[in-house]
Amino acid sequence: MSDLIFYTNPMSRGRVARWMLEEVGAPYETVVLDYGTTMKGPDYLAINPMGKVPAIVHNGRAVTEGAAIVAYLAEAFPEAGLAPTAAERANYYRWMFFAAGPLEAVTADKALGVAPTADQQRMVGYGSLDHVVDALEGAVKANPYIAGDRFTAADVFVGSHIAWGMQFGTLPQRDAFDAYVARIMGREAAARAREIDDALMPQPVS
Repeated sequence: MSDLIFYTNPMSRGRVARWMLEEVGAPYETVVLDYGTTMKGPDYLAINPMGKVPAIVHNGRAVTEGAAIVAYLAEAFPEAGLAPTAAERANYYRWMFFAAGPLEAVTADKALGVAPTADQQRMVGYGSLDHVVDALEGAVKANPYIAGDRFTAADVFVGSHIAWGMQFGTLPQRDAFDAYVARIMGREAAARAREIDDALMPQPVS
């Protein structure tokens, strides 16, 4: 059995973890789970009681949640050079967890047609979609990459969310987002990860 096992479905946030795994370059085993069966089965629930993907098991220890997986892999494989330096650490963690918190929440609410009232905006954490988008735009304008002048693991996570948001219409089109996504999505590891996951997609019945 591999020291690094990746549990995923090609139609899930597992695509973010796949990209990070390809950036890291360490050998790993892929286990593809089905939403209605194996993802809810006892074997996988022992790894992730939420019954969702992605998850990894590295040297017998499970890690779930996309941002945690990305951050963990950056630290577990320092030779990949994707963890932050001391100078990059503030932006790295700030914006990675901004994407995992306010950005995920507000885009999910938009997709579900949930629009907090002015009074409710004080409760939901993200305030409003405009607040989140403006803050995120400022982050990608400030530097070439999220943490500074070079690509880090935070770009895998934040960049994936921006790309998906523009693709599915939960984020508005902004020039700064277009430029940032173009910078990161052309990476060899990103292209390789997309190719692997696309090949695992269900094929139409002829």
